[in-house]
Amino acid sequence: MSSTNNRRGILAMLGAVSFFAWMDAVMKLLAAHYPAVQVAALRGLAGLPLVCLYVWWRGEAGRVLQVRWPLHLLRGGLGVAMLTLFAHGLQTLPMAAAYTLFFIAPILITLLSVPVLHERVRPAHWLAIGVGMAGVLVALRPDGDALMSWGALSVLAAAGCYAVSAIAGRLLTRTDSSASLVFWMTVLVATGATALAADGWVPLRAEHGWTIVALAVTGFIGQLCITEAFRHGQAAVVAPFEYAALAWAVALDWLLWRALPDGATLAGAAIIVASGLYLVRLERRAPA
Repeated sequence: MSSTNNRRGILAMLGAVSFFAWMDAVMKLLAAHYPAVQVAALRGLAGLPLVCLYVWWRGEAGRVLQVRWPLHLLRGGLGVAMLTLFAHGLQTLPMAAAYTLFFIAPILITLLSVPVLHERVRPAHWLAIGVGMAGVLVALRPDGDALMSWGALSVLAAAGCYAVSAIAGRLLTRTDSSASLVFWMTVLVATGATALAADGWVPLRAEHGWTIVALAVTGFIGQLCITEAFRHGQAAVVAPFEYAALAWAVALDWLLWRALPDGATLAGAAIIVASGLYLVRLERRAPA
């Protein structure tokens, strides 16, 4: 894996993090009014028209059936579980606590990348992951009572689903197009989550129309970015940049809920940024 590809993967991951942070905020807003599995269904259903247009624009409609079905079905099932579990966690946890727990995902991805992807993880990458996780804990100072709850367990399970899905996606990028990955993930999430939510479906309210549109757009673009991130970059290199979500969490907390960060949050953010810059510098100095 060349340094140039890793840098492309890093940029794509930073884009994915920004759009997924907005998507998570929208999911939290919707989870206050609808069941968690219905929120997951809305994520897939609302994004499906955009994905179909994207596949048509790319001229890849004929290729979406030429895929490795077992891995796509696995990613689809994990996607339904991940979105449902995370939406359930957001019903009872603040975004800061949920993000603290979900940030175990980069470590899980790195651990899985060695036996599954046969990637060589340099000691510097392990160091950056550990420092970034330490920065998250410094910044968010998770409350013990809040984290020992069903909501917390749901987010931890969601992180595990995401990590396995990311590794499966990395395997698929070796043979399948980006359009097919985005298309089938969206289709499978839409159909699977809708089937699970059908019995307890809550009628949609008109005032949530634009919120659902925002869910579709942010989820669609985020999915494109993360697919490209793991297509071009080594999993152990791009995964730590998910810690950049902390900056977005701080910004969205202020924008939507007028919650300002304190000194510890800023200190943790500085640690996270330092670990990310260290990795960027490491990749810039590596052979192209």
